[in-house]
Amino acid sequence: MLNDFMKPSRLLAAAACFLAMFVSAAPAHADLDKIRASGTLKVAVYDDLDPFSNKKGKGIDIDFAEALAKKLGLKLSLLPFPAGETLNDDLRNMVWKGHYLGYGPADVMLHVPIDLALSAANPQVKIFAPYHTETVRLARSIKAIPKFDGVSSLAGKRVGVERISIGAMVLLGEDGGKYGNDMKIFPSGTVALEALKAGDLDAALANRSEIESVLHDDPRFDMREIVFQRLPRKGWTVGMAVRADDLALGKLLQDATDEMFASGEMIKIFAKYGVQIVRP
Repeated sequence: MLNDFMKPSRLLAAAACFLAMFVSAAPAHADLDKIRASGTLKVAVYDDLDPFSNKKGKGIDIDFAEALAKKLGLKLSLLPFPAGETLNDDLRNMVWKGHYLGYGPADVMLHVPIDLALSAANPQVKIFAPYHTETVRLARSIKAIPKFDGVSSLAGKRVGVERISIGAMVLLGEDGGKYGNDMKIFPSGTVALEALKAGDLDAALANRSEIESVLHDDPRFDMREIVFQRLPRKGWTVGMAVRADDLALGKLLQDATDEMFASGEMIKIFAKYGVQIVRP
């Protein structure tokens, strides 16, 4: 008589377990071999995220992608894409599955938030290599708002925000919505900041990187932290994502990123666009 382990049901279960282990382990090297054979690293970047990437193919993440490909001895193939409804959509479309319209997946996606909840919701990907921490800041015209004593100083002032952004949400909900009537909505924080420079706004809420890249220490404007109850003061950190089983590629990308920080290359890439890097 077969012992318990040798019963057909146990044999099938053991075989399935072994096969799962083999399948999960093999792609880590197989995918890297395919990438090397193609000679190209496919990198997904957002197509409208100044100063990191834009439709003109310029930005911090574009230069970062080029440097990563070079360090791996590969050519760069950019896959610019529009942001989906959620980050889960972006990770599915650009990292582990591909978009139903036919583009993607890439080998790696840049500018992915380092977030435990996001990682837990997307076990198909590995999020790693944090390279910048972003925060929301207020840019104000010193002439229009000579003295700033907190959010109340924005009452009656024309404040620009990006639509569907953290800045827009917190300002709209502050003090019972008293700032909503004077809030001006723009396609992006960069566009709002350009309006501020042109004198069409008194202030703008935007990401610090956007403010630095647009205003370039213009003495007419002041950038400062602004405290909202619902705004994370420490900001959020971004890194990159690969498929969860693509560990070999992830290790190479992590090592390349570490080398770029150690050599000062990352600082130079950010400085090219007027942005001060904040390493997590």
